[in-house]
Amino acid sequence: MSANLPACVIDNGTGYTKLGYAGNSEPQFIIPSAIAVKDKVASSNAAALRWNTGGGARIDDLDFFIGDDALSPSAANYSVKYPIRHGIVEDWDLMERYWEQCIFKYLRAEPEDHYFLLTEPPLNTPENREYTAEIMFESFNVPGLYIAVQAVLALTASWQTRAANERTLTGLVIDSGDGVTHCIPVADGYVIGSCIKHIPIAGRDITYFIQSILRERESNIPAEQSHEVAKAIKERYCYVCPDVMKEFVKYDTDPAKWLRTYNGINNLTKAPFTVDVGYERFLGPEIFFHPEFANPEFTTPISEIVDNLIQQCPIDVRRGLYENIVLSGGSTMFKDFARKMQRDVKRLSDARLALSETLSGGRLKPKPIDVQVISHKMQRYAVWFGGSMLASTPDFYQVSHTKAQYMEHGPSICRYNRIFGALT
Repeated sequence: MSANLPACVIDNGTGYTKLGYAGNSEPQFIIPSAIAVKDKVASSNAAALRWNTGGGARIDDLDFFIGDDALSPSAANYSVKYPIRHGIVEDWDLMERYWEQCIFKYLRAEPEDHYFLLTEPPLNTPENREYTAEIMFESFNVPGLYIAVQAVLALTASWQTRAANERTLTGLVIDSGDGVTHCIPVADGYVIGSCIKHIPIAGRDITYFIQSILRERESNIPAEQSHEVAKAIKERYCYVCPDVMKEFVKYDTDPAKWLRTYNGINNLTKAPFTVDVGYERFLGPEIFFHPEFANPEFTTPISEIVDNLIQQCPIDVRRGLYENIVLSGGSTMFKDFARKMQRDVKRLSDARLALSETLSGGRLKPKPIDVQVISHKMQRYAVWFGGSMLASTPDFYQVSHTKAQYMEHGPSICRYNRIFGALT
């Protein structure tokens, strides 16, 4: 029965969780990875009160909210928790309750009838995979489970831009979401774990940076809405520029053409307010290429990190990594992000080839490296979309771990996941 029903695909991120069924091109639900629960003291007092008023010793297990409901005014008396930090699950009790509502309230699925594809970040520990398997098989009694590495799914999502004979599971994935950015090299579907690089700059840092610029310049933004306004400006108006100094000159010489106006309404007084949007349009995303603007302790541009990372990988896969740099996540969606990344990485690789030619006295003529940064319309939800593509193929049911295998061997079966070899 379960093989006839589409698999459930759940991509848990630090900021947002994407939910949906395999075979669809977009997730059905995108909700914050937040859960609102009552404090234990308040809950025990409420339970005692119910007991005293004749209600019996009943504990409300369903007395929590997730996603947008957790951040809404109706959850004002609850404390909001984030079970995922930097992509890794930190509170498994909360995560189980979170998944519970994801499955029953949002997907409206009977977990016993569907295979599940869940995602995991790079460098996720084997113990975390075991916890995930225990919850899915024991609490939700799912018939089959596959835990996929997010980078591999992002690579498969980029296949729609390529001809069938060019599809490959070798490439470098730059995955930048709200909370964290990773550069992950993948060779033939396997992550080269020793070469993964973590970059302490992501969407949230860009929001904070824009917020600080606005706070210094604009006095009419309500204090409690400054973060919300900065986030809206980032998503609507920001772009990546080829040269920061030239961009400053453009804004100074023709402000009417480049400046924008953000219109908002004060949540408390309901009075309208306006914000002039200027330099922050290009300065926000620029912290990827000039991180010292926002973080004085971290000064290496993302393009340099990518180049150094590829040089640390085995020599026989380097060219393949340069030729397939795939963008994934909402923070890579800025206009011209891919163009600037490709230009900068190409400059670095060309400079290295020129240096080796010089050092050889002109005797060595290295073959030019074709740097390709792949951008496509599904990259915001690339991980989820890649999971949806793979989970809709017959191979998915062959590589998934089943409930019978779990009962026989225990959760350790999920320490290793077979790669979709037939799909390459």
